[in-house]
This record gives sequence, structure tokens and C-alpha cells, in this order.
Amino acid sequence: MNNPPVIELEQVTRIYQTQPRSGVDSISFNIEKGTITVIAGASGSGKSTLLKLIAGLLSPDSGEVRYAGKRILGPSEKLIPGHEAMKVVAQDFNLNIYAKVYDNIAGLLSNTDLKGKQRKTLEVMEFLRIDHLAQKRAVDLSGGEQQRVAIARAIITGPKVLLLDEPFSQVDAMFKNELRADIRRMATYLGITVILVSHDPVDGLSMADKMMIIKDGRLVEEGSPESLYHHPKDLYTATLLTNCNVLSREEALTLQIHTYKESVAIYPEWVEIGEKGQEWRVKECLFKGFYEELLLEHGDVQLRALNIKPGAYKKGVAIRAEIRQFREY
Repeated sequence: MNNPPVIELEQVTRIYQTQPRSGVDSISFNIEKGTITVIAGASGSGKSTLLKLIAGLLSPDSGEVRYAGKRILGPSEKLIPGHEAMKVVAQDFNLNIYAKVYDNIAGLLSNTDLKGKQRKTLEVMEFLRIDHLAQKRAVDLSGGEQQRVAIARAIITGPKVLLLDEPFSQVDAMFKNELRADIRRMATYLGITVILVSHDPVDGLSMADKMMIIKDGRLVEEGSPESLYHHPKDLYTATLLTNCNVLSREEALTLQIHTYKESVAIYPEWVEIGEKGQEWRVKECLFKGFYEELLLEHGDVQLRALNIKPGAYKKGVAIRAEIRQFREY
């Protein structure tokens, strides 16, 4: 049985008159309590606007945003903009960069119970694995460490919903997986509903309970990472999540793929290199560690394919490759 929605958007529109094709248009969806939702889309698609609307930092032109069934008031209706049950971690982190990490976090709590304040601050720092940084200044931290401090500041007051705006944009690749795991732990053990926006689909595929795909301010489709990856209804979703090959109908026909649709999507893993199929020339070999990405060329058509035996093929050689699967749009 599904949990009742904690966040509801009903036909929400917010358009910036000074910027054509900006903002969001007629968006509706629900978010369940205690889940992680990733809003993904290209830069300028309206993701950050959507986050601000949910947080009550922007008012919709039309439609309604609700928290626990009650309409969220916009900034013109409140002395202090925002919803008391939500915290937003912006891309600039909003830290006191010359203060120590401990003070950045503890400063959000009152001084009525100093021992309790200290205990809770240390607990949050330990949970996010930044307790060893307590006496360092925020300005002396890496981007990933500052991100953790910003999240600690956000959850120290016990919000019900945490909104993260591009949380991995300043994090080194080697620390991304750790931070994703920490956010997952936070949602599971603290019961916080997490909503984050990202232009990197990997963030959603690896950690989301639900993904929403946004394009030009509109909700293209939503669902679990698995369903959107394996069964995208829209070509935009397929290209965003899978980095697939996209061929025109004319290109597809040259490969004996018969379609009446305008486009054909072919995932790199659907191209099987072996003894069957048409002859292709290896244009590039891109080393990816335990596998290679091959750029193959057949006449004017190019395809990316995966090779799980790095070094087996050299640039310029002829090979055979069979397209085992494709999707029409």
C-alpha cells in the first residue's frame, strides 16, 4: 500500500516573462513521504524553479502546491518565505565560510539546552561523517566537505522535507557515491523526504525511488529509475538517461531497420560485436576501465557500442556488429 503524498502539485505554472521558454508549465505530480525523488533535465529546463515552488520560495502563477494536504503559502503571503517543514540546500551552500564547521551547524539551534545542543550537533556531524572537521573553517574545506556541512545545517533542526539543488555539482567524482549513499541513509533512517534536482541522470538512476524528467518546463514522464531506463516513453528521456544512439528513419533503413517512425533509439549495449551483422569500421576506441566504448562507422551512420574486452580492436579495423534491439519514436 502506498504512503499518502506529502507533496502535491496540481497544474502548477510559473513563467518568467523576461525569459522566453523559462519556468514551469502545468506540472502535476505527487511525492510520497520518506522517499527520494530526483528531478532530472537539461540545464534551463525548469528544475530549480520547481524546487523553489515546492519550498514556498516562489509563488505559482496558477495551480497549487500542497504539503500534507494544505496549500503552501508563497513569499508574498509570509513574513519569512519558505515552509517551516522544509529546508533547501542551494548550490552556493550558504555557509559562514570563516566560521568553524561546528559553529556553522550548532548555530542553527537555540541555547536553551547547551548540552543537548552539543549532543545533537555531534550526532549530525557523525551521521554525515564530518565530525573530524569540527574545528576547521568552512573556507578551508573541499566542495564535497562543504556540501556535507550544508546538509548537516539543513537537517539539524529536524525538517520533514529536504530539497537539494544540484548537490553533486561541486563534488569530486570519487566522493559522489559516498554522498549518494549518505543521502539514501538519511531518507531511510531519519524518515526525511528528499527531493533533489540534477542535470546528471546517474544521480537519479543510482539513488532515486522515483524520477521525474523535465524538458522546457514540462513534465515529460515520471516513474522508477528502472522503468524509465528500460521503457522510456519519450525520446528525450531515452537520450537523457541512456546516452543512446539516435538514428533518423533514413539512417535506420540503411541498416535494414524498417520503421515508419521518425527516429530510432539504440542503446550502446544493444550493439553486439561478433561474427554476425553488417561490417563496420572502428573509428574510435575510448577506454573506460573494464570496458571500452567503440565509435563504429558504416557509410554515413555512426554508432556507439560497448566492448567488454578492452584492447581487442584497434582504430581503423573492420568488424561485424549486430543490432539486437531498438526502440522507435
